[in-house]
Amino acid sequence: MKELIYLTYSEIKNKLNDGSLSSEDLVTAYLQRINSVDSKLKAFLEINQEKILKQAKESDVRRKSGKLLSEFDGIPIGIKDNICITGEITSCSSKILENFVSPYDATVITKLKEKGFVLFPRLNMDEFAMGSSTENSAFQTSKNPFDSERIPGGSSGGSAAAVAASMLPVSLGSDTGGSIRQPASLCGIWGLKPTYGRVSRFGLIAYASSLDQIGPFSNDMQGIIDLMEILSGIDSKDQTTAKVEHFESKSVSDIDWKGKKIGIMKTEDFNFSPDVNVRYLEILKSLEAKGAQLVPLDFSLLKYAIPVYYLIATAECSSNLSRFDGIRYGLRKETSGKLDDLYSESRSAGFGKEVKRRILLGTFSLSSGYYDAYYGKAQKARVLIRKQYAEFFKSVDVILQPTSPTTAFKVGEKTKDPIQMYQADILTTSVNLAGVPAISCPAGVDQNGLPIGIQLTTSHFDESKLLGFAKSLSNIDLCKVSLPKEIK
Repeated sequence: MKELIYLTYSEIKNKLNDGSLSSEDLVTAYLQRINSVDSKLKAFLEINQEKILKQAKESDVRRKSGKLLSEFDGIPIGIKDNICITGEITSCSSKILENFVSPYDATVITKLKEKGFVLFPRLNMDEFAMGSSTENSAFQTSKNPFDSERIPGGSSGGSAAAVAASMLPVSLGSDTGGSIRQPASLCGIWGLKPTYGRVSRFGLIAYASSLDQIGPFSNDMQGIIDLMEILSGIDSKDQTTAKVEHFESKSVSDIDWKGKKIGIMKTEDFNFSPDVNVRYLEILKSLEAKGAQLVPLDFSLLKYAIPVYYLIATAECSSNLSRFDGIRYGLRKETSGKLDDLYSESRSAGFGKEVKRRILLGTFSLSSGYYDAYYGKAQKARVLIRKQYAEFFKSVDVILQPTSPTTAFKVGEKTKDPIQMYQADILTTSVNLAGVPAISCPAGVDQNGLPIGIQLTTSHFDESKLLGFAKSLSNIDLCKVSLPKEIK
């Protein structure tokens, strides 16, 4: 039973459907793995084994009676703690929502339930998805399965660590400025941020509404492809979902690199670690040998992505988090003073340091006298970044660049310097500002055995091409990563 946890998503799907594996046996193996290693990794905030096993047993009953809900019936999937599930605590890893039980399902959860997936809530995260290391969780710091002294990335660190540690084959996260792709890179797995509007955000507790997007992690490419088809689509509950042709998994096929134009960046313009830089150049050389044409792009606007992102994201977070006031739901600090005291004391006790920092920055940038100077200019710069990506894709088929400038850093290494932490997202935030899709793919390991990630980006709603390129990239030996069996 122990070997079941090391199966890929595709192997699990095939074995469940040919009857050689039961969902109960598979889920039992994963629960044993969680009990064995999660005390070191802290990926899960909570595990209700009885409820999880009940789902698996119900799937097996459907299988025996020939009434499967889909070909995915019985497959386990982890859920980040900011995606609402009826009857489950959804805390966003924050004390202000520590005991909040969701009264409804997020649209993506409804879709997973309709297909028969076995849900594994609640995966740890940076509080309200604000962070790049999962050190901002109010409850625990998640660790990297390749080295438990290092961070798994963030904000979806728990979702990435659970898959990388073979505690689950797939999971869901959310990506506001790189929060799926960066932890996928640091944990050696696949992680996709779909085009903004491709996947419903209904039931995703908001950080920055114009940037947030739900997406999948997987231990193989097929998991990303299948989940993309399941999760995407128009939703009447989310008016930002786009009316475009539905994504279908059959639209994805390996892409021949010959003749394809690949947009690349000048490595000397960015402070990549030596190992990341070397691997990036090696992959480019390999693709060039396969007939691809490398096209250098002008990423000069990228240097503005971090300040533009943090002005827009914090402004939206200031607005979105104003609903947590101690009145309607969440933490309420009793006070004998004025109503303003109730607000301030509840929010002071409920929000962590990083959330407070971003609320203050966002409130300042939206305030009278500063709106035009900061937020207004950031929005104009965002338009320029979006236009730049549109120009890129007139001349290239795909953009290929490192996902993160470094491999995973040690826990506590950057917590005292927020600016240094923010710079960890320099290669991912521009994608969210432009709203285009991007995926992080494994790209081998550095000299310390830590994973390196490569990010692929295509134009709006071109996920079929994006995942085709990613599938082809996964076949290159340079991009292979073996997930750790022993957690040190």
